[in-house]
Amino acid sequence: MDFSLIISNFLNPPVLFFFLGMLAVLVKSDLDIPAPIPKLFSLYLLLSIGFKGGVELARSGITQPIVITLAAAIAMSILVPIYTFFILRTRLDPYNAAAIAATYGSISAVTFITAGSFLDQLQIPYDGYMVAALALMESPAIIIGLILVNVFTDRSGDSESIQWSEVLQEAFLNGSVFLLIGSVAIGFITGEQGWHTLKPFTQDMFYGVLTFFLLDMGLVAAKRIQDLQKSGFFLVSFGVLIPLLNATIGLFLAKAIALSAGDALLFAVLCASASYIAVPAAMRLTVPEANPSFYISAALAITFPFNILLGIPLYEYGITLLW
Repeated sequence: MDFSLIISNFLNPPVLFFFLGMLAVLVKSDLDIPAPIPKLFSLYLLLSIGFKGGVELARSGITQPIVITLAAAIAMSILVPIYTFFILRTRLDPYNAAAIAATYGSISAVTFITAGSFLDQLQIPYDGYMVAALALMESPAIIIGLILVNVFTDRSGDSESIQWSEVLQEAFLNGSVFLLIGSVAIGFITGEQGWHTLKPFTQDMFYGVLTFFLLDMGLVAAKRIQDLQKSGFFLVSFGVLIPLLNATIGLFLAKAIALSAGDALLFAVLCASASYIAVPAAMRLTVPEANPSFYISAALAITFPFNILLGIPLYEYGITLLW
């Protein structure tokens, strides 16, 4: 493997600021970012990446290869929670297993954005329509997680135990999901004219906002590490090995449907990442029996740093072997 890829990824300014945030917590600095600001930056990143994806989708049109790619993405968001649930059940109760499985069946938009930055550094082209796959992979994992809870716990047969209207609303109308899908739609409708109108906002500011957001993510991730002491070594190893497994499956699937190297990396990253925003919010609402320190900490304190530092270059190396 070319270790220069890892060094290049690590020396990417947004990634360095993520680790600066972690370092600030470890050395007990009083560095802090007021709560409303990270939320605003998160919404900005979703709007920007969604809008760009919609414009790219308008440029390319909705073709058969794109439909196949989106179908593959949805299939992975359904399959990953199912097999990870049974892996987790070897050590955890069904509530925690289902919540964590749903978290890993969904995606991390910031990991996806970081992978796009990595491809830009290497000057590897990729298609903007992959953002549509990002938007479509969020909700199915939530639904599957709730079905697993309903089937494998004493909630089975009790139709009152889960308010499915609330589940569906949280899955499809969650603020992050709604903004991302809406931005894709607006980008698709407005096309090139919309792109030129919003380019100073959605492009020129993008990496500055991403850098600030990752600084905050570093602060939050470092604070979450101590929560993993409650679960021991199992969740730590799960948070590293499952992304590798999911990315490997994603790469072989990407090869089978003939994605380009750039799109294959983004597809693998979508399969390997874990949600720490939309799915945890849904799980807190619908599975209060699950421990949030398990599913949030594993996704944010283990899988997210692993992916942005080592995972993305590793998946790129896998592409050089397969393509």
